[in-house]
Amino acid sequence: MLTVSGLAKRHREASRALFSDLAFSVAAGEIVALVGESGIGKSTLLNCIAGLDTPDDGAIEIGSPAVDIVRLGEAARAALRARSIGFVFQAFHVLPTLTVGQNIGVPLLLAGVPPAEHASRTQALLTGVGLPGFADRWPASLSGGELQRVAIARALVHRPRLILADEPTGNLDPRTAGQVLTLLLERVRAQRASALIVTHSRHVAEACDRILTLTPQGLE
Repeated sequence: MLTVSGLAKRHREASRALFSDLAFSVAAGEIVALVGESGIGKSTLLNCIAGLDTPDDGAIEIGSPAVDIVRLGEAARAALRARSIGFVFQAFHVLPTLTVGQNIGVPLLLAGVPPAEHASRTQALLTGVGLPGFADRWPASLSGGELQRVAIARALVHRPRLILADEPTGNLDPRTAGQVLTLLLERVRAQRASALIVTHSRHVAEACDRILTLTPQGLE
């Protein structure tokens, strides 16, 4: 589902490499944790995989048949993200001016899913993340755990093949973090998607199928 080869990225403000010659893969249906010290380049790597940042060298192949997102123009990258990638962020990024249902429906609009399917897909995901009846609620009325459940539903609603999650439990208390982690893993597996999860939490990492550690020398 994801193959990274020979990937290199230099620090924008310093004459040093964040990482170089990285090579790894994530199989279809596999959930992989990416760990490492702060500032080592984990989020930058995730952004490169998403096509939001451009590496200095290497290839990032997504899907089957594989498409190298590094070689695509900006419009084609955006189209690939809309079709094939779902995002879960530490800070939720739920839009306050849209209802919960509208937030979840944004990827459906970007992916060109017929409007007739939007309500049923949104309701199904809300039920799947334990928030039935929340479609008309406003984000300001939700707790942190509920907002992250909305973010998970939004990441999965367009049925992407790859989920990228950056510290998905980082802003939550331990009890809520455990609930959200269980939910995220369950929903990813239910949709038979693959996932790469950046985390500082050993508990999160050990719940995944495999752990990759990013170091100044590369991946371990």
